[in-house]
Amino acid sequence: MIALGIVLLIIGWLLGISILWTIGIILLVIGAVLWLLGSVGHAVGGRRHYW
Repeated sequence: MIALGIVLLIIGWLLGISILWTIGIILLVIGAVLWLLGSVGHAVGGRRHYW
């Protein structure tokens, strides 16, 4: 999810499409939160670790 967010940020920035930029930021933040929760030991989506 983090990688998809970064890709959308880059594409949105290069093409000047603000909706891709916004979606990229949202996916990047959600991915970072899930990664953080998984790294501290909380089960995320029924899994012990979130990659």
